[in-house]
Amino acid sequence: MRGKQYHRQLKLTAPWENDAGYGRKLRTHRNHTKIIAQPGIVMKVLRRKRIVLFIAYFLLLVLTMLNLANYKWTKVPQQCNHQMRSASYQGRSDIRFLYRPYLAKKRQLLYVLTTWRSGSSFFGELFNQHPEVFFLYEPMWHIWQKLYPGDAVSLQGAARDMLSSLYRCDLSVFQLYNSPGGKNFTSLGLFGASLNKVVCSYPLCSAYRKEVVGMVDDKVCKKCPPQSLRLLEEECLKYSTIVIKGVRILDVNVLAPLMEDPSLDVKVVHLVRDPRAVANSRIKSRHGLIRENLQVVRSRDPKLRRIPFVDPNHKANKKDGSDYHSIGAMEVICDRTSRTLRTALNPPSWLKGKYMAVRYEDLVEDPVKILRNIYRFANLTTNHDIESFALNMTGGSSSSSKPFIVSSRNATQAASAWRTVLSIQQIKQVEDYCHHSMVVLGYDRVRTAGEAKDLRKSLLTVSKL
Repeated sequence: MRGKQYHRQLKLTAPWENDAGYGRKLRTHRNHTKIIAQPGIVMKVLRRKRIVLFIAYFLLLVLTMLNLANYKWTKVPQQCNHQMRSASYQGRSDIRFLYRPYLAKKRQLLYVLTTWRSGSSFFGELFNQHPEVFFLYEPMWHIWQKLYPGDAVSLQGAARDMLSSLYRCDLSVFQLYNSPGGKNFTSLGLFGASLNKVVCSYPLCSAYRKEVVGMVDDKVCKKCPPQSLRLLEEECLKYSTIVIKGVRILDVNVLAPLMEDPSLDVKVVHLVRDPRAVANSRIKSRHGLIRENLQVVRSRDPKLRRIPFVDPNHKANKKDGSDYHSIGAMEVICDRTSRTLRTALNPPSWLKGKYMAVRYEDLVEDPVKILRNIYRFANLTTNHDIESFALNMTGGSSSSSKPFIVSSRNATQAASAWRTVLSIQQIKQVEDYCHHSMVVLGYDRVRTAGEAKDLRKSLLTVSKL
């Protein structure tokens, strides 16, 4: 009897019956009571939460470190080759990076070292026409315009730094010399862009084809759509040879850091011309070189006392002032040329095998022969179209009528025009400034005005280079 009553009591106090009677709220209360009564379960739950929090904290720390490493990689300039620099600039998420043409060998870099009015526009056109060359015409012009009236010598370092960027296809350097608040640079904003075969040809513009030899009409090219510097950089990376022509590097020694850089393969072609012909051409184009003449003249050593050659029978006029600056600039130009020639005569290790001097007079006398020599030095191949182009440009019947314009002309006649135009005083002044350069390069001096005007007598001898 007692057993049955006891069983009934147990049955009345069974948890499932109490749950059914009091509902879900009571069940929850009883479960909490059960957990509190068993501290082992509490510790187990806390341990699991602690492990989860530790794992989450560890993952957050790892992600933070990876993000910081990626930030440093993309923001800190990388001292490596041009392929790696391009990768960081374009970004790894850019799918175009995966399909960019890869250059198996190091890119050939060439700098045409010359001065104003040395036939450099025509000389540069020989590279502009080559289908395998990415050519830039006077990019340092932007530096001189932005930092005017800085003297020529003080701007040499800035010009070299610009070259270092351009040879790596980093064209963002042009933004440094943009006007405050001005628009971003585009392909048509670069100096000489309207005559550049890369800028005016497919795929940047449909007006021309790079592989077709022929002069670009600047009026046609100016109608091309302006492209971003980024697209121009992508085109630059496709070429195996980059050639930059400039008149604002005055001395080859300025380029020493670039030529010693193991990540760059820079060669120099030094285009020279009779300094008397250069002076005559500078006088002829003096209105277009006013700023440049002043910047060069400011670089002269103020400690030197100069006694100009004076013609007692000549009356001074307004033209003499600009002529004075045109010829006065020759003092600085020839001094810096002389430094280059001294280095070339006894070349240091960084210049051996990487320097070639070309006389303009030899080029116009035998353009095909000299062109082949130049291309061989630059590891380029010539073809019939380019050789015909060089012949046509130097074998025209007319003389030059407009400075800074490349056109077909009688280049041999233009090379000796100074002999009948310059006064004997002007000739002697230039010869005095440029004596050393003339001796090394093989340009004879004249003693009288009659000797200068006697075109039957050649004033060219063998160069010592």
